[in-house]
Formats: sequence, C-alpha cells, structure tokens
Amino acid sequence: MSFIKDLVKASGNEYAGVVSDGVNAGDVDSFVDSGSYIFNALLSGSLYGGLPKNKITAIAGESATGKTFFALGMVKQFLADNPDSAVIYFESESAISKAMIEERGIDSDRIVIVPVVTVQEFRNQAINILDKYLETPKDERPPMMFCLDSLGMLSTTKEIQDTADGKETKDMTRAQITKGAFRVLTLKLGRAGVPMIVTNHTYDVIGSMFPQKEMGGGSGLKYAASSIIYLSKRKEKEGTEIIGNIIHCKNAKSRLTVENRMVDVRLTYDSGLDRYYGLLDMALASGVFQKSSTRVLLPNGKTEFGKTINNNPEKYFTPDVMERLEKVANNYFKYGSNENRTDNPEEPDSE
Repeated sequence: MSFIKDLVKASGNEYAGVVSDGVNAGDVDSFVDSGSYIFNALLSGSLYGGLPKNKITAIAGESATGKTFFALGMVKQFLADNPDSAVIYFESESAISKAMIEERGIDSDRIVIVPVVTVQEFRNQAINILDKYLETPKDERPPMMFCLDSLGMLSTTKEIQDTADGKETKDMTRAQITKGAFRVLTLKLGRAGVPMIVTNHTYDVIGSMFPQKEMGGGSGLKYAASSIIYLSKRKEKEGTEIIGNIIHCKNAKSRLTVENRMVDVRLTYDSGLDRYYGLLDMALASGVFQKSSTRVLLPNGKTEFGKTINNNPEKYFTPDVMERLEKVANNYFKYGSNENRTDNPEEPDSE
C-alpha cells in the first residue's frame, strides 16, 4: 500500500487520497438541518439529516412558489443551530431587505447580502470568499453557508454590454459561462465543507408529450447540484387570513436518496418551516399510527383528532414514535434501503 500512497504524494494534490481514508471533497460526513423533519428525509434519507454539508442543493419553481422564503427558512435554521456561523447570501433579485430578514427572526448580524448582477460577478466573488475561508486552519473555521437567490436572474457581462450598445441579440454563451462557474465552485465548496442553496426558475417544456418542467440557465446547475427540488404551493388559510403556504416538494435529482419522491412541508410567514408537518401523514401511511373513524389511534391505545396532534406535535411524536418513523424514512427515501420497500402505502401523503 506504500506504493499507492507514494503515487498520491507524487500527484502534488493536497486533497488526493486513498478512498479507504475518505474522499476529501466527496464524502458527506454531516448534514445541515433544514428545519423540517420530512424535508430532511427527502434530501438525506433521515429525519435528522438535511442538506449535505459540502454540496449544492437547488430549489426550483415558478414565480411566487416561495423559493426565497423557503431558502430563508433554511438559513434561519442554520444560524440558529450554529451560533458562531455566517451566511453569504448572493442576491440578484433586489428582493431582500433588512426588515424582511429581521421580521422572520433571522440574525441580521450574521448574514451578508452580496448583490450580484452577472454570472461572472457571482463566480469571482464566491471564489474569493472561499479562497479566503480555506486559508483559515480547518479547526478554526466557523460554519458557513452560501445561498444564491436566484440563478435565473443573473445576466452576463456580454449581455449588459450588448444592451448598452443597443443590440437585442441573445447571449449564447451564458449557459457555458454558468457551467464553468459551477465546475470551479463545486470542488471548492466540497473542500471547504460549505453547503450551498441555489434558487432557480422553471419553465414549461414545449412539445413534450406530458406536462414537464425544466430549470432555466442551462445544464450547469443540473450537473453540479447534489439534489434538485422542484416546488409548487397552495395557500394555507386561517379563516379568511392567509397565514402561510403548503409547499409540495419533488426530488427531481439526488445523489443521496431515491429520486422522484414527493413530500409536503408547511411554511408560515411568522415562524418559517414547520418542523413536524408531514410526520402525521407518514405515521398513518406506514402504520405507526392508525386511522380510527375521524380520529387517529396512537400506539398507547388512545385516540386524538389529527388537528390536535398537529397543534401539539412534541406531545405525540415521542422518542419511540420518532425512532419508528426514522426507520420508515430510511426505508423509503434512502438508496439501498429497499429491503421492505413498497411503491405505495409507505409514501408519506400530505394531502
């Protein structure tokens, strides 16, 4: 084995190594809690997982599907879980304000807004920040997260120049520039152990036999992202007042979990992502809880209304229940955990 280690040393690459010792930029050794148990499971296969710490997660959807609010919900959770952390928020839509951040309970002292107009600006500034971060000894680096909101609104230097010159031709190089940016960033994020959320727009594919959505901006993000989640939503009301949204999440791509799984999460305007939303449906679908007429039969033999359980989830989702649901999540969402998998009743149905 000394021969192999000599080859690693000869490569001159400080991040090269034998696989049995761990892949520096590839292995996922920890996750960033999203703030929602069911969304954690969709991304990582575990209720206690979430966003891969050193990968890119793409959140895509049509206009007004809640992409920004969804991203901010995960930013809020990241800062709450890591008191010495910081978030670098690349913003291209001029939609973020101090009031928006603070009204959602996000620590405004630990989030840096970086306005970007072009893909080149984003690429260069992100690389500069990562290079500076990597200069710090690994054990002295505070946790950091990147967020780009949104990729679809980024222009290119050529497009801006053409507009200034009165030209109306489309910049055909944008997709290649975007792909090049993510080629560089993916490895650097992996080396630094920095998670990144990227929001993007979707459009309807013209000429498809079946209704189909596709992300804009070329294939760069599709190749670079560890997971791609497509969002759609419906309003949640309390009486006549809209209090939030139920976000339908489809796992269109994943390197960690089974693709095309779908869950619903609850996103409220005052508190962000609902941690327990979706677990009741998972418990009923998997048999951990049983349906009893209009009530829910619990493992202790008592019955409660579903609304009562959702209003006080900590009381009903006990450590024993959570342990059983974790096994359900592992079995349904994770690759290679299909020992008892079926394609219907185990799927959490949040409608």
